[in-house]
This record gives sequence, structure tokens and C-alpha cells, in this order.
Amino acid sequence: MKTSLPSDEWADLLGAVDGVEVVVDDLSGPQDHHRDVVVVVPPYLRPWDVGLLAGMPRLRLVQLLSAGYDGILERVPHGVLLANAAGVHDDSTAELALALVLAQLRGIPDFVRAQDRAEWMRPGILPSLADRRVLLLGYGSIGHAIARRLLPFGVELTVVASRAREGDELVAVVHGVDALPTLLPRHDVVIAIVPLTDSTRGLVDDGFLAAMPDGALFVNVARGPVAVTDALVRHGGRLRIAVDVTDPEPLPADHPLWHTPGVLVSPHVGGATTAFAPRAVAMLRDQLARVARGEEPRHVIHRPSDH
Repeated sequence: MKTSLPSDEWADLLGAVDGVEVVVDDLSGPQDHHRDVVVVVPPYLRPWDVGLLAGMPRLRLVQLLSAGYDGILERVPHGVLLANAAGVHDDSTAELALALVLAQLRGIPDFVRAQDRAEWMRPGILPSLADRRVLLLGYGSIGHAIARRLLPFGVELTVVASRAREGDELVAVVHGVDALPTLLPRHDVVIAIVPLTDSTRGLVDDGFLAAMPDGALFVNVARGPVAVTDALVRHGGRLRIAVDVTDPEPLPADHPLWHTPGVLVSPHVGGATTAFAPRAVAMLRDQLARVARGEEPRHVIHRPSDH
């Protein structure tokens, strides 16, 4: 089973898998081996030509190294499966979500600026994460990982997903997104970790942010277009805001969000840690072995029309 990996480094990390022949391809242009490729693993966080997939008649699976799949699902040829890297980025992204929350609540950005000025700040009483009412918007595998890390801090946790359902070992109930207008005014921290879809694009708009109480914190570790950037600028100062993703991305040097009061920006580094490679390699070895044996791959993303 011929499998395309994005670099020699990934080929070395993967090693030998029974029934798998590896070719290295960054998908920047046509290659002679494309007609025989069965599985494609595109580059991680680098541009690649999705149009090349149409020239791979034996292609069965596109295996992403990212959790997000926006802009790709719609362009995968009919009959080809698309799988995301579910589980690979859970720990790293959950860590960053907690880091952004703690940094903003405890005033770390102000302390860093004060250190640059050799100034011993007296910030007064700062909010703790303990006793905060936290709303987690999105409850997939990364959302679950964030929830597991939040609870030991002594928070009051509310979870929201696309539709209401029963809870699990962490929360008693999962609320539907239709409950947001009622829930937002009652929470001190809101963390977005939803996939980017037609229904979540622009979900965090002026109305969403206006419903949050003064001094509340909004954190986006989902995708940039989940939040309306101009709305973030307008509500900065009244709200604390921390974003690992922006729209546009990268954020231009002259964009007002950089200098909006109360805003902390990190440059889309949620999954970029030492935890990424070992988890990605384990996922790839399992996935490729399954496909080579003729089994169904895991973590397949279905189009709405597939159901």
C-alpha cells in the first residue's frame, strides 16, 4: 500500500509498517507516484495543493496531522475518506488553553511588560481560576481534555456543544448551543474549542461578546473565523481576551487587535509542542496498519450528505 508522507523526517519517525510502502511528497506539485498512492498524509500547518488529490485514482484516504479540517473536506474527491488527527493534539491544546486562561486572570502579560521596564507592579487583587464559572464551548476530544484539566482548579464548569445531550464522568449535562444567550451572562470565562463549520463561523460576534459580563475572559483555541475579529477589537478592554488563532492569520503587523487593551495573542501554537510527534506517529502507525489490513480507518470525517 503506497503511502505519501510529507517529509523525510516523518518517514524516519514512522519507520517500517507491514504492508506499507512510503514515498515522500510535500504535495506542492504533480509526482510520478501519484497514480499509485492509496493514503496521503499532507504537511502539517504548511500550504499544499489539495487539487493534486484528483490525480490519484487509487487514493482511498487522506490522513490529516491536524484536528481541524476546514477548507479540505469540501475538496476531497468523491469516494475518498478524510480522517483528522483526533486525540493527537488534545494534551498540547488543553495545556495552552489553561495557560492562556491563567495568564490573563493572573495578569502575566502586565508583569512581563513591567519587567521590561524594571518596574515592581502592585496590581491589587487579581481573579483566581478557583471559583470561576467557566463555560467550555465545544466538547470533542480536545474539549474533554480541557475539562479534565479545569476541574481540579475548583471551577464551576458548564459545557456546550452543537446539541444538548447527557453528560459523562466529568459533567452532568452537555448543553446545546441554543442555550448560549442564557448561559453567557452567568459565566466568568468562556473557552472556544469548536471545529470551524458553517454553523460556527462567526459564532462569537458582537451579540455573543455583549452577553458576557464586564471583566469576563474569552479564549479562542478553536479556529480564527469562529470569532469576528472586529468584534474582539470592539469588546477588548471591557472583556479580557486571549486568542491562539486569528482571522486573518497570520495577524498583520498593523492590525488593531495587537494593541487592543486586555488582549493576549499567541501565534497558533496550540499543537506545536514536543507532545505532537510521538502521538502523531502512534496514530499514523495504527491507522496505516488498519488500512493495509483492509480495515476501516479511524476518525473519519463525514460530509453532511454522507449520513
